[in-house]
Amino acid sequence: MTVNRGQWSSQVGFVLAAAGSAVGLGNIWRFPYMTGENGGGAFLLVYLLCVICFGLPVMLLEISLGRATQRNPVGAIEKVAPRSSWRALGFLALLTGLCILSYYSVIAGKVLAFGALYARSLVTGGTVTYTGVTPEVLFYFAVFMVLTVLVVVGGVQRGIERWAKILMPLLLVTMIAIIVRGLFLPGAMAGVRWFLTPDFSKITLTVVLNAMAQAFFSLSLGMGAMLTYGSYLSKHQDILRCGVWVVVFDTLVAVLAGFMIFPAVFALGGNPAAGSTLIFEVLPRVFGSMAGGGLVAVVFFFLLCVAALTSTVSLLEVVTAYFVDELSWSRARTVWSVGIAAIVVGIPSALALAGITPWSTVHLFGREGFLDAMDFLWGNLSLAVGSLLLCVFVISRWGLKRAADEIESSSRRFRSLRGVWIFFVRWVCPISIAIILAAKVIGWS
Repeated sequence: MTVNRGQWSSQVGFVLAAAGSAVGLGNIWRFPYMTGENGGGAFLLVYLLCVICFGLPVMLLEISLGRATQRNPVGAIEKVAPRSSWRALGFLALLTGLCILSYYSVIAGKVLAFGALYARSLVTGGTVTYTGVTPEVLFYFAVFMVLTVLVVVGGVQRGIERWAKILMPLLLVTMIAIIVRGLFLPGAMAGVRWFLTPDFSKITLTVVLNAMAQAFFSLSLGMGAMLTYGSYLSKHQDILRCGVWVVVFDTLVAVLAGFMIFPAVFALGGNPAAGSTLIFEVLPRVFGSMAGGGLVAVVFFFLLCVAALTSTVSLLEVVTAYFVDELSWSRARTVWSVGIAAIVVGIPSALALAGITPWSTVHLFGREGFLDAMDFLWGNLSLAVGSLLLCVFVISRWGLKRAADEIESSSRRFRSLRGVWIFFVRWVCPISIAIILAAKVIGWS
Protein backbone atom coordinates (compact mmCIF):
# COMPACT_ATOMS: atom_id res chain seq x y z
CA MET A 1 0.00 0.00 0.00
CA THR A 2 2.87 2.39 0.69
CA VAL A 3 4.48 1.92 -2.74
CA ASN A 4 2.00 4.16 -4.54
CA ARG A 5 1.72 6.84 -1.86
CA GLY A 6 4.45 9.06 -3.27
CA GLN A 7 7.15 11.14 -1.59
CA TRP A 8 8.46 14.69 -1.72
CA SER A 9 11.43 14.97 -4.06
CA SER A 10 13.30 17.31 -1.71
CA GLN A 11 13.13 19.26 1.53
CA VAL A 12 12.38 22.41 -0.47
CA GLY A 13 9.48 20.60 -2.12
CA PHE A 14 8.01 19.68 1.25
CA VAL A 15 8.48 23.18 2.70
CA LEU A 16 6.82 24.86 -0.27
CA ALA A 17 3.98 22.34 -0.38
CA ALA A 18 3.42 22.50 3.40
CA ALA A 19 3.73 26.28 3.33
CA GLY A 20 1.27 26.24 0.46
CA SER A 21 -1.11 24.26 2.65
CA ALA A 22 -0.67 26.80 5.43
CA VAL A 23 -0.56 29.91 3.25
CA GLY A 24 -3.89 30.70 1.67
CA LEU A 25 -7.15 32.45 2.40
CA GLY A 26 -6.44 31.85 6.07
CA ASN A 27 -3.61 34.38 5.82
CA ILE A 28 -4.84 36.81 3.20
CA TRP A 29 -8.62 36.75 3.74
CA ARG A 30 -9.15 35.45 7.30
CA PHE A 31 -6.18 36.94 9.17
CA PRO A 32 -6.86 40.61 8.23
CA TYR A 33 -10.53 40.50 9.16
CA MET A 34 -9.82 38.60 12.38
CA THR A 35 -7.19 41.21 13.22
CA GLY A 36 -9.65 44.00 12.41
CA GLU A 37 -12.34 42.52 14.65
CA ASN A 38 -9.98 41.81 17.55
CA GLY A 39 -8.08 44.99 18.21
CA GLY A 40 -5.37 45.32 15.57
CA GLY A 41 -1.91 45.30 17.14
CA ALA A 42 -3.20 43.52 20.25
CA PHE A 43 -4.42 40.60 18.16
CA LEU A 44 -1.19 40.53 16.13
CA LEU A 45 0.90 40.24 19.30
CA VAL A 46 -1.21 37.43 20.77
CA TYR A 47 -1.27 35.66 17.39
CA LEU A 48 2.52 35.68 17.10
CA LEU A 49 2.83 34.29 20.64
CA CYS A 50 0.29 31.55 19.80
CA VAL A 51 2.23 30.61 16.67
CA ILE A 52 5.48 30.25 18.65
CA CYS A 53 4.09 28.64 21.81
CA PHE A 54 1.38 26.41 20.33
CA GLY A 55 1.64 26.35 16.55
CA LEU A 56 5.25 25.28 16.06
CA PRO A 57 5.32 22.60 18.79
CA VAL A 58 2.10 20.99 17.55
CA MET A 59 3.26 21.20 13.93
CA LEU A 60 6.47 19.32 14.77
CA LEU A 61 4.35 16.76 16.61
CA GLU A 62 2.07 16.21 13.60
CA ILE A 63 4.93 15.97 11.11
CA SER A 64 6.89 13.54 13.30
CA LEU A 65 3.89 11.22 13.75
CA GLY A 66 3.23 11.26 10.02
CA ARG A 67 6.82 10.51 9.06
CA ALA A 68 7.23 7.81 11.70
CA THR A 69 4.11 5.93 10.60
CA GLN A 70 4.04 6.81 6.87
CA ARG A 71 0.26 6.84 7.07
CA ASN A 72 -2.81 9.09 7.01
CA PRO A 73 -4.40 10.35 10.28
CA VAL A 74 -6.52 7.23 10.84
CA GLY A 75 -3.78 4.85 9.75
CA ALA A 76 -1.15 6.60 11.86
CA ILE A 77 -3.23 6.24 15.02
CA GLU A 78 -4.11 2.64 14.15
CA LYS A 79 -0.42 1.82 13.71
CA VAL A 80 0.48 3.26 17.12
CA ALA A 81 -2.62 2.08 19.00
CA PRO A 82 -4.26 -0.80 17.07
CA ARG A 83 -8.01 -1.32 17.48
CA SER A 84 -8.31 1.47 20.04
CA SER A 85 -10.96 4.15 20.41
CA TRP A 86 -8.29 6.69 19.46
CA ARG A 87 -9.18 5.96 15.84
CA ALA A 88 -12.00 8.45 16.35
CA LEU A 89 -9.37 11.21 16.49
CA GLY A 90 -8.22 10.24 13.02
CA PHE A 91 -11.77 10.32 11.71
CA LEU A 92 -12.31 13.70 13.38
CA ALA A 93 -9.35 15.00 11.36
CA LEU A 94 -10.88 13.64 8.15
CA LEU A 95 -14.28 15.16 8.93
CA THR A 96 -12.71 18.48 9.87
CA GLY A 97 -10.73 18.54 6.64
CA LEU A 98 -13.77 17.72 4.53
CA CYS A 99 -15.98 20.35 6.19
CA ILE A 100 -13.35 23.09 5.99
CA LEU A 101 -12.74 22.14 2.36
CA SER A 102 -16.46 22.52 1.65
CA TYR A 103 -16.90 26.11 2.87
CA TYR A 104 -13.33 27.25 2.18
CA SER A 105 -13.85 26.44 -1.48
CA VAL A 106 -16.97 28.62 -1.48
CA ILE A 107 -14.89 31.63 -0.40
CA ALA A 108 -12.19 30.64 -2.90
CA GLY A 109 -14.87 30.54 -5.59
CA LYS A 110 -15.71 34.15 -4.72
CA VAL A 111 -12.04 35.06 -5.19
CA LEU A 112 -12.07 33.30 -8.54
CA ALA A 113 -15.19 35.24 -9.51
CA PHE A 114 -13.48 38.56 -8.74
CA GLY A 115 -10.48 37.58 -10.84
CA ALA A 116 -12.72 36.61 -13.74
CA LEU A 117 -14.68 39.88 -13.48
CA TYR A 118 -11.51 42.00 -13.53
CA ALA A 119 -10.22 40.04 -16.51
CA ARG A 120 -13.51 40.61 -18.32
CA SER A 121 -13.39 44.34 -17.53
CA LEU A 122 -9.94 44.60 -19.12
CA VAL A 123 -11.30 43.13 -22.33
CA THR A 124 -14.63 44.95 -22.46
CA GLY A 125 -13.68 48.17 -20.68
CA GLY A 126 -16.65 47.78 -18.32
CA THR A 127 -16.85 48.04 -14.54
CA VAL A 128 -16.44 45.25 -12.03
CA THR A 129 -19.74 44.22 -10.43
CA TYR A 130 -20.01 41.13 -8.28
CA THR A 131 -23.68 40.23 -7.90
CA GLY A 132 -23.24 37.13 -5.76
CA VAL A 133 -26.47 35.56 -7.05
CA THR A 134 -26.98 31.85 -6.48
CA PRO A 135 -26.02 30.54 -9.96
CA GLU A 136 -22.85 32.62 -9.96
CA VAL A 137 -21.77 31.49 -6.48
CA LEU A 138 -22.48 27.82 -7.18
CA PHE A 139 -20.72 27.95 -10.56
CA TYR A 140 -17.44 29.40 -9.28
CA PHE A 141 -17.54 27.17 -6.20
CA ALA A 142 -17.83 24.09 -8.44
CA VAL A 143 -15.12 25.35 -10.81
CA PHE A 144 -12.70 25.86 -7.94
CA MET A 145 -13.41 22.41 -6.54
CA VAL A 146 -12.71 20.85 -9.93
CA LEU A 147 -9.37 22.70 -10.09
CA THR A 148 -8.50 21.26 -6.67
CA VAL A 149 -9.39 17.77 -7.84
CA LEU A 150 -7.25 18.07 -10.98
CA VAL A 151 -4.16 19.01 -8.96
CA VAL A 152 -4.57 16.22 -6.38
CA VAL A 153 -5.18 13.62 -9.09
CA GLY A 154 -1.65 14.41 -10.32
CA GLY A 155 -0.18 13.00 -7.11
CA VAL A 156 2.42 14.26 -4.65
CA GLN A 157 5.35 15.29 -6.87
CA ARG A 158 3.74 15.86 -10.28
CA GLY A 159 0.69 17.60 -8.86
CA ILE A 160 1.03 19.21 -5.43
CA GLU A 161 4.78 19.86 -5.26
CA ARG A 162 5.26 21.04 -8.85
CA TRP A 163 2.60 23.75 -8.65
CA ALA A 164 3.67 24.92 -5.19
CA LYS A 165 7.24 25.53 -6.40
CA ILE A 166 6.08 27.70 -9.30
CA LEU A 167 3.25 29.73 -7.88
CA MET A 168 3.99 30.46 -4.21
CA PRO A 169 6.91 32.84 -4.98
CA LEU A 170 4.72 34.74 -7.46
CA LEU A 171 2.16 35.39 -4.72
CA LEU A 172 4.78 37.06 -2.51
CA VAL A 173 6.01 39.33 -5.31
CA THR A 174 2.47 40.51 -6.11
CA MET A 175 1.63 41.16 -2.44
CA ILE A 176 4.76 43.28 -2.01
CA ALA A 177 3.86 45.36 -5.09
CA ILE A 178 0.38 46.06 -3.66
CA ILE A 179 1.85 46.93 -0.26
CA VAL A 180 4.23 49.47 -1.80
CA ARG A 181 1.37 51.15 -3.65
CA GLY A 182 -0.84 51.21 -0.56
CA LEU A 183 1.83 52.78 1.65
CA PHE A 184 1.97 55.81 -0.65
CA LEU A 185 -1.73 56.57 -0.15
CA PRO A 186 -2.39 59.64 2.07
CA GLY A 187 -3.11 58.55 5.64
CA ALA A 188 -1.74 55.04 5.14
CA MET A 189 0.72 55.27 8.04
CA ALA A 190 -2.17 55.50 10.50
CA GLY A 191 -3.08 51.99 9.43
CA VAL A 192 0.50 50.82 9.92
CA ARG A 193 0.55 52.20 13.46
CA TRP A 194 -2.84 50.64 14.27
CA PHE A 195 -1.64 47.27 12.96
CA LEU A 196 1.71 47.26 14.77
CA THR A 197 0.91 49.03 18.06
CA PRO A 198 -0.81 46.77 20.61
CA ASP A 199 -3.50 48.19 22.88
CA PHE A 200 -3.16 45.83 25.85
CA SER A 201 -6.59 46.78 27.17
CA LYS A 202 -8.10 44.97 24.16
CA ILE A 203 -6.51 41.61 25.00
CA THR A 204 -9.42 39.56 26.31
CA LEU A 205 -10.15 35.84 26.55
CA THR A 206 -12.05 36.07 23.27
CA VAL A 207 -9.08 37.68 21.54
CA VAL A 208 -6.77 34.93 22.85
CA LEU A 209 -9.13 32.16 21.68
CA ASN A 210 -9.51 33.77 18.26
CA ALA A 211 -5.75 34.21 17.95
CA MET A 212 -5.15 30.57 18.84
CA ALA A 213 -7.85 29.40 16.45
CA GLN A 214 -6.33 31.55 13.71
CA ALA A 215 -2.89 30.06 14.38
CA PHE A 216 -4.26 26.51 14.05
CA PHE A 217 -6.32 27.41 10.97
CA SER A 218 -3.51 29.27 9.26
CA LEU A 219 -0.92 26.55 9.95
CA SER A 220 -3.32 23.76 8.90
CA LEU A 221 -3.09 22.11 12.33
CA GLY A 222 -5.64 19.80 13.89
CA MET A 223 -7.02 18.63 10.55
CA GLY A 224 -4.37 16.02 9.70
CA ALA A 225 -2.81 18.01 6.85
CA MET A 226 0.66 18.30 8.36
CA LEU A 227 0.50 14.70 9.56
CA THR A 228 -0.36 13.54 6.04
CA TYR A 229 2.27 15.74 4.38
CA GLY A 230 4.78 14.52 6.97
CA SER A 231 4.04 10.94 5.92
CA TYR A 232 5.50 11.77 2.49
CA LEU A 233 8.72 13.08 4.07
CA SER A 234 11.85 10.92 3.79
CA LYS A 235 13.80 9.89 6.88
CA HIS A 236 16.85 12.03 6.09
CA GLN A 237 14.96 15.33 5.79
CA ASP A 238 15.14 17.68 8.79
CA ILE A 239 11.74 17.93 10.53
CA LEU A 240 12.77 20.86 12.73
CA ARG A 241 14.08 22.92 9.83
CA CYS A 242 11.04 22.08 7.71
CA GLY A 243 8.63 23.03 10.50
CA VAL A 244 10.38 26.31 11.27
CA TRP A 245 10.46 27.35 7.63
CA VAL A 246 6.78 26.56 7.15
CA VAL A 247 5.88 28.64 10.23
CA VAL A 248 8.12 31.53 9.11
CA PHE A 249 6.70 31.50 5.59
CA ASP A 250 3.12 31.32 6.83
CA THR A 251 3.54 34.08 9.42
CA LEU A 252 5.35 36.31 6.92
CA VAL A 253 2.45 36.10 4.48
CA ALA A 254 -0.08 36.85 7.23
CA VAL A 255 1.86 39.95 8.30
CA LEU A 256 2.25 41.05 4.68
CA ALA A 257 -1.52 40.68 4.28
CA GLY A 258 -1.96 43.05 7.21
CA PHE A 259 0.34 45.59 5.58
CA MET A 260 -1.54 45.12 2.33
CA ILE A 261 -4.97 45.77 3.88
CA PHE A 262 -4.84 48.11 6.88
CA PRO A 263 -2.85 51.07 5.47
CA ALA A 264 -5.34 51.11 2.58
CA VAL A 265 -8.31 50.80 4.97
CA PHE A 266 -7.26 53.89 6.91
CA ALA A 267 -6.24 55.82 3.79
CA LEU A 268 -9.60 55.17 2.17
CA GLY A 269 -11.65 55.83 5.32
CA GLY A 270 -12.78 52.22 5.74
CA ASN A 271 -13.69 50.26 8.85
CA PRO A 272 -11.00 47.75 9.90
CA ALA A 273 -13.69 45.75 11.76
CA ALA A 274 -15.80 45.27 8.61
CA GLY A 275 -15.58 41.49 8.96
CA SER A 276 -15.20 38.77 6.36
CA THR A 277 -15.91 41.14 3.44
CA LEU A 278 -12.91 43.35 4.28
CA ILE A 279 -10.59 42.15 1.52
CA PHE A 280 -13.33 42.32 -1.12
CA GLU A 281 -14.29 45.88 -0.17
CA VAL A 282 -10.87 47.47 0.34
CA LEU A 283 -8.66 45.99 -2.36
CA PRO A 284 -10.92 46.89 -5.32
CA ARG A 285 -10.69 50.53 -4.20
CA VAL A 286 -6.89 50.26 -4.01
CA PHE A 287 -6.77 48.79 -7.48
CA GLY A 288 -8.97 51.60 -8.71
CA SER A 289 -6.42 54.15 -7.47
CA MET A 290 -3.48 52.48 -9.23
CA ALA A 291 -2.23 53.00 -12.75
CA GLY A 292 -2.88 49.67 -14.45
CA GLY A 293 -4.86 48.61 -11.41
CA GLY A 294 -7.14 46.34 -13.42
CA LEU A 295 -4.22 44.21 -14.58
CA VAL A 296 -2.75 44.11 -11.07
CA ALA A 297 -6.16 43.02 -9.78
CA VAL A 298 -6.33 40.15 -12.25
CA VAL A 299 -2.86 38.96 -11.27
CA PHE A 300 -3.56 39.34 -7.55
CA PHE A 301 -6.88 37.51 -7.50
CA PHE A 302 -5.41 34.80 -9.72
CA LEU A 303 -2.52 34.27 -7.32
CA LEU A 304 -4.85 34.46 -4.32
CA CYS A 305 -6.79 31.66 -6.00
CA VAL A 306 -3.52 29.77 -6.27
CA ALA A 307 -2.84 30.30 -2.56
CA ALA A 308 -6.34 29.04 -1.78
CA LEU A 309 -5.78 26.12 -4.13
CA THR A 310 -2.62 24.96 -2.33
CA SER A 311 -4.67 24.88 0.88
CA THR A 312 -7.67 23.05 -0.55
CA VAL A 313 -5.27 20.58 -2.15
CA SER A 314 -3.91 19.67 1.29
CA LEU A 315 -7.43 19.32 2.71
CA LEU A 316 -8.44 17.01 -0.12
CA GLU A 317 -5.19 15.07 0.18
CA VAL A 318 -5.87 14.26 3.85
CA VAL A 319 -9.09 12.43 3.02
CA THR A 320 -7.63 10.96 -0.16
CA ALA A 321 -4.70 9.43 1.74
CA TYR A 322 -7.10 7.56 4.02
CA PHE A 323 -8.96 5.83 1.20
CA VAL A 324 -5.74 5.08 -0.69
CA ASP A 325 -3.89 3.75 2.38
CA GLU A 326 -6.63 1.93 4.25
CA LEU A 327 -9.09 0.85 1.55
CA SER A 328 -6.67 0.55 -1.41
CA TRP A 329 -8.81 2.80 -3.62
CA SER A 330 -7.16 4.28 -6.67
CA ARG A 331 -6.13 7.93 -6.35
CA ALA A 332 -8.37 9.06 -9.22
CA ARG A 333 -11.46 7.31 -7.89
CA THR A 334 -10.87 8.67 -4.39
CA VAL A 335 -10.17 12.26 -5.40
CA TRP A 336 -13.26 12.60 -7.59
CA SER A 337 -15.49 10.93 -4.99
CA VAL A 338 -14.30 13.15 -2.15
CA GLY A 339 -14.47 16.23 -4.38
CA ILE A 340 -18.11 15.55 -5.21
CA ALA A 341 -18.88 14.95 -1.52
CA ALA A 342 -17.28 18.30 -0.64
CA ILE A 343 -19.45 20.06 -3.23
CA VAL A 344 -22.58 18.53 -1.72
CA VAL A 345 -21.56 19.49 1.82
CA GLY A 346 -20.63 23.00 0.66
CA ILE A 347 -23.92 23.86 -1.04
CA PRO A 348 -25.53 25.31 2.15
CA SER A 349 -22.47 27.56 2.65
CA ALA A 350 -22.71 28.69 -0.97
CA LEU A 351 -26.40 29.47 -0.53
CA ALA A 352 -25.59 31.43 2.63
CA LEU A 353 -23.00 33.47 0.71
CA ALA A 354 -25.62 34.16 -1.95
CA GLY A 355 -27.99 35.49 0.72
CA ILE A 356 -30.54 32.69 0.43
CA THR A 357 -32.66 32.13 3.51
CA PRO A 358 -32.67 30.28 5.83
CA TRP A 359 -28.97 29.53 5.18
CA SER A 360 -27.91 33.18 5.38
CA THR A 361 -29.90 33.99 8.52
CA VAL A 362 -29.76 30.82 10.61
CA HIS A 363 -28.16 31.29 14.05
CA LEU A 364 -25.78 28.53 15.17
CA PHE A 365 -23.03 28.64 17.82
CA GLY A 366 -23.63 32.34 18.26
CA ARG A 367 -23.00 33.04 14.57
CA GLU A 368 -25.40 34.31 11.94
CA GLY A 369 -25.40 32.43 8.67
CA PHE A 370 -24.47 28.83 7.89
CA LEU A 371 -21.05 29.68 6.43
CA ASP A 372 -19.94 31.66 9.50
CA ALA A 373 -21.24 28.89 11.76
CA MET A 374 -19.25 26.28 9.80
CA ASP A 375 -16.13 28.42 10.07
CA PHE A 376 -16.58 28.77 13.83
CA LEU A 377 -17.32 25.09 14.45
CA TRP A 378 -14.70 23.54 12.17
CA GLY A 379 -12.22 26.39 11.58
CA ASN A 380 -12.08 27.38 15.26
CA LEU A 381 -13.22 24.75 17.74
CA SER A 382 -12.55 21.52 15.88
CA LEU A 383 -8.95 22.43 15.05
CA ALA A 384 -8.21 23.27 18.67
CA VAL A 385 -9.93 20.09 19.89
CA GLY A 386 -8.02 18.01 17.34
CA SER A 387 -4.69 19.52 18.39
CA LEU A 388 -5.49 19.01 22.07
CA LEU A 389 -6.41 15.36 21.56
CA LEU A 390 -3.32 14.81 19.42
CA CYS A 391 -1.13 16.03 22.29
CA VAL A 392 -2.95 13.73 24.70
CA PHE A 393 -2.65 10.79 22.29
CA VAL A 394 1.09 11.21 21.85
CA ILE A 395 1.65 11.69 25.58
CA SER A 396 -0.44 8.67 26.59
CA ARG A 397 0.07 6.18 23.74
CA TRP A 398 2.95 6.94 21.36
CA GLY A 399 5.18 8.63 23.92
CA LEU A 400 6.94 11.98 23.76
CA LYS A 401 10.31 10.22 23.81
CA ARG A 402 9.50 8.43 20.54
CA ALA A 403 8.21 11.66 19.01
CA ALA A 404 11.33 13.55 20.07
CA ASP A 405 13.55 10.72 18.82
CA GLU A 406 11.83 10.91 15.42
CA ILE A 407 12.55 14.64 15.14
CA GLU A 408 16.08 14.34 16.49
CA SER A 409 16.97 11.49 14.11
CA SER A 410 17.27 13.99 11.27
CA SER A 411 18.01 17.19 13.21
CA ARG A 412 21.03 17.59 15.49
CA ARG A 413 19.86 21.13 16.32
CA PHE A 414 16.79 19.67 18.00
CA ARG A 415 18.93 18.03 20.69
CA SER A 416 19.35 21.31 22.57
CA LEU A 417 15.62 22.09 22.25
CA ARG A 418 14.33 18.62 23.07
CA GLY A 419 13.53 19.29 26.72
CA VAL A 420 11.81 22.59 25.99
CA TRP A 421 9.70 21.03 23.22
CA ILE A 422 8.65 18.11 25.43
CA PHE A 423 7.69 20.53 28.22
CA PHE A 424 5.52 22.61 25.88
CA VAL A 425 3.80 19.61 24.28
CA ARG A 426 3.26 17.86 27.62
CA TRP A 427 2.08 20.85 29.66
CA VAL A 428 1.83 24.27 28.01
CA CYS A 429 -0.02 23.33 24.81
CA PRO A 430 -2.69 20.92 26.12
CA ILE A 431 -3.43 22.81 29.35
CA SER A 432 -3.70 26.19 27.62
CA ILE A 433 -5.89 24.84 24.83
CA ALA A 434 -8.14 23.03 27.31
CA ILE A 435 -8.61 26.11 29.50
CA ILE A 436 -9.45 28.41 26.60
CA LEU A 437 -11.84 25.88 25.02
CA ALA A 438 -13.60 25.33 28.33
CA ALA A 439 -13.99 29.07 28.83
CA LYS A 440 -15.44 29.45 25.35
CA VAL A 441 -17.93 26.62 25.84
CA ILE A 442 -19.09 28.15 29.10
CA GLY A 443 -19.39 31.46 27.30
CA TRP A 444 -21.99 29.96 24.88
CA SER A 445 -24.47 29.69 27.77
